[in-house]
Amino acid sequence: MGETYEAAGVSIAAGEEAVERIKADVRSTFRPEVIGDIGGFGGLFRFDPKRYRDPVLVSTTDGVGTKALVAAATGRYDTIGLDLVAMCVDDLVCQGAEPLFFLDYISVGRLDPAQVKDIVGGVAEGCRQAGCALIGGEMAEHPGVMEPGDFDLVGFAVGVVDRDRILSADRVEVGDLLIALPSPGLRSNGYSLARRLYLDVAGRSLDDRAWEDSHAPTVADELLRPSVIYAPAIRALESHVEVHAVAHITGGGLPGNLNRAMNRRTDALIDPTSWTWPEVFAELQRIGDVSTDEMRKVFNLGVGMVAVVPAKSATKALDELRSHGQRAWVIGEVVPGHGDVRFSD
Repeated sequence: MGETYEAAGVSIAAGEEAVERIKADVRSTFRPEVIGDIGGFGGLFRFDPKRYRDPVLVSTTDGVGTKALVAAATGRYDTIGLDLVAMCVDDLVCQGAEPLFFLDYISVGRLDPAQVKDIVGGVAEGCRQAGCALIGGEMAEHPGVMEPGDFDLVGFAVGVVDRDRILSADRVEVGDLLIALPSPGLRSNGYSLARRLYLDVAGRSLDDRAWEDSHAPTVADELLRPSVIYAPAIRALESHVEVHAVAHITGGGLPGNLNRAMNRRTDALIDPTSWTWPEVFAELQRIGDVSTDEMRKVFNLGVGMVAVVPAKSATKALDELRSHGQRAWVIGEVVPGHGDVRFSD
């Protein structure tokens, strides 16, 4: 018998089984605009332009970074897909866009249908939370490039917004208030440093407590804490309150993301006493004696999104966000400046 693809490390049968396993999860995300079914050469989405006056499509792409290594080390793959959706759709809503559909790309060292089902199940759950359809994707087996059990995950999202409702830094004015939405954990950012601090510097295992408290989660539980998907709450806010800009706080923290919502005439002035860091961030700082400036540049420190609203709209904005389960608070204000983020300490 001659050489085969399977002997080279690629299993067509495993790929077919994986597709069968994910069909129900994928279909559970379909919106009325989706045409066809899983398995085509491209996902079909019937866009209805009559819903909009001057529609503009918005696209984003992202991954989950080295959080994937924690999932692989623990064999827990059921939430990493949700993280992927959060990274993409929460960028979309910063432009004022409604998330429409999503595609994923999964590369693995050896295709395990059960692993793929868990990953795609998390993607599907994220899409359901965000209200977008999972209309396509790709599974690629890369023997020799990746080890069995290794995987990487990338996502791509498309949304739509009326042109006159696009959010941008140009709308921001001195006197606007900054409203923060809480993040209980790291989301998908800063994991290279977090893993180094927990596993190398502190010498802890993923099964150890994340900090000194018998009720604390394990390191694995804390590092795999699912990302909050803010898109529905932000979309509701934009529908009921005047919003000038929104910033998704990912890699780079507040200084590296909120500055993107400022224009050349304004700075964001943050009051660091307005909230307390979740314990995981305090622990990471303790482990590595990390400076506060460095922590601010790497981690979200408990802030997942910031909405910039007129001061007169702040109370209504807080009420709207809290009605959607977000314990929002005023974290600072917009002051004269040059497009920077400053802290009042």
